[in-house]
Amino acid sequence: GKREQVEIAFFGGNFLGLAHDSIIHLLDMVQPYIKEKKIDGIRFSTRPDTITRSILELVKPYNISAVELGVQSMNDKVLLGSKRGHTSMDTIKAMGLLKEYPFKIGVQVMVGLPGDTKVSLFESTKKVALLAPDFARIYPLMVFKGSLLEHWYCQGRYAPLSLEKSIRLVKIMVGIFKAADIKVVRMGLQASDVMEDETKLLAGPWHPAFGHLVYSEILYDFVCKEIDLYKGGGGSGEIVLSVNPKTESRLRGNKNINLKKLCQRYSEFDFLIHPDEMIPLNQIEINKD
Repeated sequence: GKREQVEIAFFGGNFLGLAHDSIIHLLDMVQPYIKEKKIDGIRFSTRPDTITRSILELVKPYNISAVELGVQSMNDKVLLGSKRGHTSMDTIKAMGLLKEYPFKIGVQVMVGLPGDTKVSLFESTKKVALLAPDFARIYPLMVFKGSLLEHWYCQGRYAPLSLEKSIRLVKIMVGIFKAADIKVVRMGLQASDVMEDETKLLAGPWHPAFGHLVYSEILYDFVCKEIDLYKGGGGSGEIVLSVNPKTESRLRGNKNINLKKLCQRYSEFDFLIHPDEMIPLNQIEINKD
């Protein structure tokens, strides 16, 4: 289609934790597509503790475009309590090794892990940001049938986050990554039949447009901050919110909730949204008559 770059991705597992023969077999299968220029590169996700110099040398010749680390947290107590099986130091070492290679480096982090708090979550996010990955994905923790987390959930040992709280937390995480110039390429799990099956997904802050909800909150906060500055001068009237058409739905919020909240919070103003393709995505220009 219109994609500038096409990649094959090995996701949903621990790619470099496979047997070496299996890794090479899978990478070899992709090579004909790369030679035919149908595929530009390969990306995969793996655990931090699978990253060694020898394994990176093994895969280096195979047009690897990106390696994503399942970091999840940089708090060792949280990692231990979640039975992740690796430590924050494993992530630090993995990042150091990966930076010696030409691969893009992604990190995957989670919100809602057992034992995590707001304070430890944000401290962890800042530590991840200091490692300077190229991009990040943020996933809220879900309770799936057949997992150890299901047992903890049924025993009352684990309580998943609400959708509203997870959105608030992820919103701040996005701000931390943005301040470090790290792009967040995804928030929330990909919609699929499994995610819609209540016999498989038992609990957790699931929403098919989770990232959209987070961006809507971010834009709402920005508008409120700017209007509060305007209010310092007093008055009322019309406020025009100029936004790229591709960002308009995020500004409006789910079922126009942002506009409704703005009208309630600032009843002295009338709000008008003006689509403008010249404005960058996820940015808003505010003008007050």
